[in-house]
Amino acid sequence: MSRTEHAPGTRAEAYAIAFEESLEHPDTFWLAAADAIAWDSAPTLALDRSNAPMYRWFPDATLNTCFNALDRHVRDGHGDEPALIYDSAMVPTKRTYTYSELLAEVARFAGVLAGQGVAAGDRVVIYMPMIPEAAIAMLACARIGAVHSVVFGGFAAKELATRIDDAQPVVLVTASGGLEPGRTVEYLPIVDQAVEMSEYPPHTVIVKKRPSIHGSATDYRDRGALWSDWDDLAADAADADPVPVAATDPLYILYTSGTTGKPKGVVRDNGGHAVALAWSMRNLYDIGPGDVMWSASDVGWVVGHSYIVYAPLLVGATTVMYEGKPVGTPDAGAFWRVIEEHNVSALFTAPTAIRAIRKADPDAVELAKYDVSSMATLFTAGERLDPDTYSWATEKLGVPVVDHWWQTETGWAICANLRGLDPMPIKAGSSTVPTPGYRVGIVDSEGVPVPSGTEGNIVIALPLPPGTLAGLWRDEERFVKSYLSAFDGYYLTGDTGFIDDDGYVFVLGRSDDVINVAGHRLSTGSMEAVVASHPAVAECAVIGIHDDLKGQRPSGYVVLKAGVEIEEDILRTELVAMVREQIGAVATFRDVTVVPALPKTRSGKILRKTMRQIADNVEYAVPSTIEDASVLDALEKLLRG
Repeated sequence: MSRTEHAPGTRAEAYAIAFEESLEHPDTFWLAAADAIAWDSAPTLALDRSNAPMYRWFPDATLNTCFNALDRHVRDGHGDEPALIYDSAMVPTKRTYTYSELLAEVARFAGVLAGQGVAAGDRVVIYMPMIPEAAIAMLACARIGAVHSVVFGGFAAKELATRIDDAQPVVLVTASGGLEPGRTVEYLPIVDQAVEMSEYPPHTVIVKKRPSIHGSATDYRDRGALWSDWDDLAADAADADPVPVAATDPLYILYTSGTTGKPKGVVRDNGGHAVALAWSMRNLYDIGPGDVMWSASDVGWVVGHSYIVYAPLLVGATTVMYEGKPVGTPDAGAFWRVIEEHNVSALFTAPTAIRAIRKADPDAVELAKYDVSSMATLFTAGERLDPDTYSWATEKLGVPVVDHWWQTETGWAICANLRGLDPMPIKAGSSTVPTPGYRVGIVDSEGVPVPSGTEGNIVIALPLPPGTLAGLWRDEERFVKSYLSAFDGYYLTGDTGFIDDDGYVFVLGRSDDVINVAGHRLSTGSMEAVVASHPAVAECAVIGIHDDLKGQRPSGYVVLKAGVEIEEDILRTELVAMVREQIGAVATFRDVTVVPALPKTRSGKILRKTMRQIADNVEYAVPSTIEDASVLDALEKLLRG
């Protein structure tokens, strides 16, 4: 690496200075960071504390996020530099958009939206696959001050309708469908049904026709909403200029699952979002102009918003938009091909993707076919990076493998190893240290701070830094109840973990993944770390299931590595011994089931709650975010006979 790694047990000096400054003098720190943004009216005040806990960043400033992502780079003579690389393993096709070309597409579609009556503050729902038009639609909304709400393409009609009714969009933008390995998902029947179900349907549905997928706007023009073709509207539209908005105005709404069944609309502002993401690109990811960043996610998730669409463009870098999977499109070398072909500097993906590659190709035979020397760092997030996967990726890739921790609500990393500021030693199982701006602590059930090394609830002292959620869409009461009411003065992350003597943060799992075994509170995340370290295990999940005697007991589910053969009884004996040795007999870990696959969301998170419901033989609903429902069916047959 180009920067010096510091010896274990020491805090990097540049990090320590930045972190202290961000907490002791946040106004000075973030106003300096704001210099990286082009403002229509520059901020003179960093944080408005007058309406705590509804804090607002850069309250006296105005800007346009799209201008910052595109126009200013063209203005400054960088229009011929690559902005967005589209790589579809499904079609297949590849296309590179320069900053000038992407700006032209965005300005034209912004004109389309304006022509359909969309104005600053109006909402636009985007229901798209991983094609360039998804990013173009998002940036076009930002250009005219509209608020976009991206819904993951393929969500069921009921889930889409729920989000439509909450956001109440003027326009819904979609495509004829999405492509998955071995199947095509037609979007238009889903959209039609959702619009029919909605109490507040959009006035217009705009359809991007994909040549290989059946269905077009023409098929639905007799419906209630006005269905129009993307290309037809663009042919007649005038380019739209960027509209300045208040820094505190919403840029987007992104829905995340709620415990009541009603999704929570996380609101991201314009100003804090731009400042935080630009700062993170330089200081966390070490990415700037001329670098290529690939976030192997989807625009339907927060990673796609932050690090596919916005952050790379804000700093004049190149972003990769990939339509495909880590394996099966066509093989376990898919990621390595993309890195070689597009000279990727940093890859950001979920640990589950690396585990899938490792399971299919444990000896990295496919990796050896490609030159991935352009990649300086592998970043992971979305779930805990288990030490075994970390070790495999580190050994095979020969680059730093950096786990960092953040949430839909925060929009960028809470904890990280800041590769562009001052890299620190990596500890397997830890997301390293709190990012400047985040005052992370560990408290017990009463809100009392606990000693280092002691597991508890992970909290963040208020105010949160810029770029984090400004609230929930039209529901301040729910925002306070969900995140701010558990412990006075803190944002509740919903995760458990501990901080060691060096200040490293270890995230062990969600708070509801802490189980109570005969009065002992135990972390299933800790048990998973032990199980995952077994050489035969590709990935695993440990859940707490009902036990008449002890209340709950841990139950493990493991997927074996490709080509591994081991008797299930032998594996069970070895895993039980490992958990007993490393966690203790109090865990009473005895149940181990080998499964062909674990049920996951499309973003790679294991559906542990649903697994618990199946194991406890209670009714469950198939989550709208599920990647493959057949995996649940197979698990239910295995566990329920």
